Amino acid sequence: MKYLHLGKGAVARTDEIVGVFDLDITSQSHLTRKYLSACEKAGQVENAAEDIPRSFVVIEGGGKRKLVLSQMNTATLLKRSVEL
Repeated sequence: MKYLHLGKGAVARTDEIVGVFDLDITSQSHLTRKYLSACEKAGQVENAAEDIPRSFVVIEGGGKRKLVLSQMNTATLLKRSVEL
């Protein structure tokens, strides 16, 4: 089992990661903003960013969905996942 460090002590099992998204690019869409808002209202958002978040990771496992905000950009997270 491999894990990806998302920042601020948050980790995710790589086989449970649905997607990694750039927050600056995706938040331009009203659909993404609506999705992020719905996840926040449902209590599914975990903030793993010590500063302004740059990306978000959608994780699904055990019948639950979680969205983790990360201060790392998508390229850094991709590089970390490949190095595992």
